[in-house]
Amino acid sequence: MNVLVTGGGFLGSALARRLLARGDGVRVFGRRARPALRAEGVEVLCGDVADPAHVAAAVAGCEAVFHTAAQVGSWGRPALFERTNVEGTRNVIAACLQHGVRRLVFTSSPSVAHGRGDCEGIDESHGYAEAFDAEYPRTKAIAERLVLAANGRALATLALRPHLMWGPGDTQLIPRVVARARAGTLRLPGGPAKRVDCTYVDNAVDAHLAALARLAPGAVCAGRAYFISQGEPLPQRDLITQVLEAVGIPGPFPTVAPWILRRAGAAAEAWWRVRGIWDREPPLTRFVARQLTSAHWFDISAARRDLGYEPRVSIATGLARLRRDAFGS
Repeated sequence: MNVLVTGGGFLGSALARRLLARGDGVRVFGRRARPALRAEGVEVLCGDVADPAHVAAAVAGCEAVFHTAAQVGSWGRPALFERTNVEGTRNVIAACLQHGVRRLVFTSSPSVAHGRGDCEGIDESHGYAEAFDAEYPRTKAIAERLVLAANGRALATLALRPHLMWGPGDTQLIPRVVARARAGTLRLPGGPAKRVDCTYVDNAVDAHLAALARLAPGAVCAGRAYFISQGEPLPQRDLITQVLEAVGIPGPFPTVAPWILRRAGAAAEAWWRVRGIWDREPPLTRFVARQLTSAHWFDISAARRDLGYEPRVSIATGLARLRRDAFGS
């Protein structure tokens, strides 16, 4: 089939390559030219997801849409997150309805359900968080609601919530941790161990393809959101240490009391606001501090049951691949 992937970043590129490999016609739409994808045979259209005309042109002729494009990060002007994550999603939904697209798979985030406490083994009945520490989860929650509300006879929709994606092509999670470790500025939370889960990128792609295969008007999965992860929650300090050891940065690493991290995040944000700095993140934010000092792992039983999702790449295998990429063996 002809498939559109909005956003050609970490997940979008991996998804586009997998679709291409299985014989689909693949179009990627986003702000960048993506020459590597174009060279591999992907049709690349440049445009702004917040521009209805750009989105409508990208959707035309496609039978299914993966909406992965988003403004990410734990800091930035609220209007920018609103424009990309909320208005952009409205435009994608409208274009799908305009051009008769029957299936829309939206890439959401578990942070829409993660409030200011621990989330341990919760499922999709948990609902949305009542308060957010950053614009990213707040606007993604709005966008997810829009996508699920659009589900109907003309357009079947669902949302996937992959947690802490990592793997080849990652430009966010692992590179940031590695950079801080090498700079000597990495601080891990002390106190009781908090378990977290994550998602290897190949597993996230598998989940998206499984969702597309089962999504149709009236299907069990239509109009629903699903947590996606490894199903292997580990103490956060252990997971970070294993990742760093895989790229040749051995521990131990300094620890800080959780309350100090949370206060430091709030203080850094306050100082950034006073100085009017919006184009780069503070050294620590409330959102990142909360992620570091709380448990967040999720029950993926619904994805297994309704989508046939099964994480085939374990954390151990993913770390072995990371080590091979870092050292060439």
